[in-house]
Amino acid sequence: MSFFSVPSATGVAGVIGVAAVLGSAATMAPTPSTALPAPSSHREAPGTASNPQVDATDFYMFRSYEAGKDDMVVLVANYYPLQDPYGGPNYFALSNDAIYEIHVDQDGNAEEDLTFRFQFDSQLQPIALNIGNPGQEVSVPIPLINAGAITAGDTSALNRTETYTLDVIQGDRRTGTVFSSLNQADSSPTFKKPVDNIGTKSIADYATYAQAHQYSISLPGGMTGRVFVGQRKDPFVVNLGEVFDLVNFDPTGAVNSQTDDLADKNVTSLVLEVPIAFLTNGSEDVIGAWTTASLRQARVLNPEPNAMKGVAVHGGAFTQVSRLGHPLVNELVIGLPDKDRFNHSDPTGDGQFLTYVTNPSLPELLEILFPVTAPNLFPRTDLVDVFLLGVDTLNRPAGVVGSEMLRLNTATPVTAIGAQNNLGVIGGDLAGYPNGRRPGDDVVDIALRAVMGVLLPVADAPNGQTPFTDGAFVDETAFDTTFPFLRDPIPGAPN
Repeated sequence: MSFFSVPSATGVAGVIGVAAVLGSAATMAPTPSTALPAPSSHREAPGTASNPQVDATDFYMFRSYEAGKDDMVVLVANYYPLQDPYGGPNYFALSNDAIYEIHVDQDGNAEEDLTFRFQFDSQLQPIALNIGNPGQEVSVPIPLINAGAITAGDTSALNRTETYTLDVIQGDRRTGTVFSSLNQADSSPTFKKPVDNIGTKSIADYATYAQAHQYSISLPGGMTGRVFVGQRKDPFVVNLGEVFDLVNFDPTGAVNSQTDDLADKNVTSLVLEVPIAFLTNGSEDVIGAWTTASLRQARVLNPEPNAMKGVAVHGGAFTQVSRLGHPLVNELVIGLPDKDRFNHSDPTGDGQFLTYVTNPSLPELLEILFPVTAPNLFPRTDLVDVFLLGVDTLNRPAGVVGSEMLRLNTATPVTAIGAQNNLGVIGGDLAGYPNGRRPGDDVVDIALRAVMGVLLPVADAPNGQTPFTDGAFVDETAFDTTFPFLRDPIPGAPN
């Protein structure tokens, strides 16, 4: 019998604090892998590394902890990694030739029932100056993205603007019913994206400017939500360089002893606030979700590009090139030969990647590099539950089909600001990762402890209760308490 057609066999095996210890989920015999779980997806695969505009970096899904908004779920899809704030003059526009999507599975069958589809368009003014002797001036387009100061009420100095549309697709993303969301303020189907944070001379009050790009949107069935798309301070916190350098730090040290290598980086965020009632369709409380980006199959380079024709002509059907659910999968769980395959795959095909979860190599690597002992239980059904099924009695939908996606029990009570535990479920906070993911959840530390067996009996994981860490600390205090939660981007020039 295929593992991917049945739920876990044994359910909850015990309790760590108030967190469920995950039980056996499969009996199939695995084969060895070379996987190693670690940070979120920043340049995680060869294909997306060459096209950062469609590279998904992080995905968050949580019940809103904004006051009076606990009937809402917030979905955050981040793209375009490692944005240096000073990265002008072009900065970090999203691709006009791509579609960016957030998919929601309402019934646990590993197929999308809802899709939120974003498509972008850039417009060139173009702003030009009259240059030359009096009476002999010629109009010359400027080389910069703006020609003067920008405010929430006056963007006329912008040389290039970005807009987007948002479609809600009910059913299969390719064949379902398409609903075009409208701006509730003016019934327009087009929304504006704020320009990136050029600097304080160009945009003196970026917070007010960005806030003017939050929109109330229409949803099918007469419901409403909110959307914001724009640059944010990258919310992910990780000791990135040293993790990749054969874990070049002490993983048993202090949780705040190392550097956050993304502290000076921005990212582009697609943020939605959607009613729970719309996402669950009034039935199953547990939803699953993941993000994708897709490009046309064919591209022909234009030998004479210009603003009207662009640098290439794209054609053919859209094909998926990026995928992200859990923050711990493609970058270092999936082996190098399969990274692009994973990015092109759907959750229904995740059986082909099972070994990367059941036989992770990170514990063995840590055992080689440090005086610790790796778990000795295989297959690692505890990790299967976290990544592929959901935690039994917490966020596993009835009749679940095993597949990699972030799962959230929308009936789990919200943990208020000031009470959130950045270790989520293993820290006793059932509203945290892997029951969805909040910005303040330290998923790197959670992952390190999970792969070393925090959810296993001590007999199977001698170092399971060791507080492993990457040393880069994050919690809820690094984020805002209101929509869109992620903080304003770092300005390119703060003077």
